[in-house]
Amino acid sequence: MKKILFINSCIRPNSRTLLLAKEVLKRLDGEIEELNLCNENLRPLDWSQLEERDRLIMQKDFSAPIFKYANQFINADEILIAAPCWDLAFPSILRVYFEHITVTGLTFKYSPEGIPTGLCNANRIIYVTTSGGPFSNQPLGYNYIKDIANALYGIPNVLCFKAENLDIKGVDAENIMQKAIKDIKTANI
Repeated sequence: MKKILFINSCIRPNSRTLLLAKEVLKRLDGEIEELNLCNENLRPLDWSQLEERDRLIMQKDFSAPIFKYANQFINADEILIAAPCWDLAFPSILRVYFEHITVTGLTFKYSPEGIPTGLCNANRIIYVTTSGGPFSNQPLGYNYIKDIANALYGIPNVLCFKAENLDIKGVDAENIMQKAIKDIKTANI
């Protein structure tokens, strides 16, 4: 059975992003494991953690607790990320998560020429986001996810579902959300 990792970085209890992500989850077939980043004790790596991590990487010992999230990530067959757009990016907890999973020798390696090669199992990441205001072409958070998925993790496909302009005075936010839900329901997922 396909392993689906649902990375939830929605902080608000009534998150519109989470509502859209749940619509995506209804369309996915497999065993879903949710990682709610708000419930994890994720903090930026400090000097002692980096020293420990580097020592373990040199020993090729990826069984230590510091690699818990990276091991979970590489073993997923498909990944769904729910991340609201905050100040042209996403919640900082998601950035800290990526700091923890980006591990040389585990989620990626370098070729003899110094080019990163991904080691992850997933073929696709689905990125779900919402914003109170407008996006330019694509949300900046999506571009970041797409770049590291392609360049570092070896995940070739990154899909984005979004709803924007939800907090602009005079717009019909409910209609915007319903259109986004319809886009999810009719997409080839």
